[in-house]
Amino acid sequence: MNNSYQIYLVSDSTGETLDRIFIALKAQFKNFNYEANHFSFTRTENQVSKILETCKKQKKSIILYTIVDDKLAEFLTNEANKIKVPCFGVLGDLILSFSKLLNQEALHVPSRQYTLDGDYNEKIEAIQFTMNHDDGNLAEDVQKSDIILLGVSRTSKTPTSIYLANKGYKVSNIPLVNENSIPNFLKKNKNTKCIVGLTVEPERLIEIRKTRMNTLNEVRGKNYTDLKKINEEVEMSKKTFQKYKWPVIDVTRKSVEETAASIIKMYEIKKKNA
Repeated sequence: MNNSYQIYLVSDSTGETLDRIFIALKAQFKNFNYEANHFSFTRTENQVSKILETCKKQKKSIILYTIVDDKLAEFLTNEANKIKVPCFGVLGDLILSFSKLLNQEALHVPSRQYTLDGDYNEKIEAIQFTMNHDDGNLAEDVQKSDIILLGVSRTSKTPTSIYLANKGYKVSNIPLVNENSIPNFLKKNKNTKCIVGLTVEPERLIEIRKTRMNTLNEVRGKNYTDLKKINEEVEMSKKTFQKYKWPVIDVTRKSVEETAASIIKMYEIKKKNA
């Protein structure tokens, strides 16, 4: 017998916002068995009715929605109440509160956050820049970066860079082999940019490197996964960061999102004090 909750995630756009909210919500409950059902670009009563028909056939259904059209949101809520399915709008009250606070009518336009405006173009430019400056590439123009990440191999530099790029930051990441691998610009201008060192516990680094080698069938020298050598690498990186007084983040128990959030905070402080 299936005791899982049936979670219906109903959005009038891509559903990305709702997905993120649900991820944050479910993380607060240890014993929460569920099956997620995604319905994006839901913009008509007919679409809503079809979703509710499915809900009626399932036990333990819950609806979460992000719909900016007040009439459609009201229709969904009323019809869900009729069949006794819990239904929660995650943006409605917030939009109404902001409307009152700002003393202006909300636009209620679906997908407006994806408008192809200047901000969108800047984000695309940041992504392109970051991909071109991955793993030490084009280090000669590192000064054009908003954020510069350094660290030994497999310290989450690339995924963190890409995540930051998707938020509009131009990022360069540089593998730290030794001090000579640091571009001269950074040595001479160590405080002019948001430069962050990434480190990880040696034991965890061995696991990551071995997993990558097995997954990609990579062939590396013995030193790449030798604990003694890795300890030396990590210690060297820490001393280098300390020498140039660059802030350090230990990513051992951090997700990419958590690491990126810390870096953004550092960037904002650096920019404010510039």
